[in-house]
Amino acid sequence: MTEEFGDLLFAVINAARLYGVDAEAALSATCSKFRRRFNHVEAGIRAQGRTLADATLADMDALWDDAKAKGL
Repeated sequence: MTEEFGDLLFAVINAARLYGVDAEAALSATCSKFRRRFNHVEAGIRAQGRTLADATLADMDALWDDAKAKGL
């Protein structure tokens, strides 16, 4: 399984190269976007006086969608 995932990652990186995309920059940007959105989810749950352990997936999805709508 590990080798298969390695092959998949290699193929994706090669595709990025073929399309002229800096794979490292793309991954970094996506990680930053994820952190912004997840921080929004955490803050929203805290604002409701709850913890992530108390939140349902639907609660977190709604806040995630709100983050996306706000361009985070």
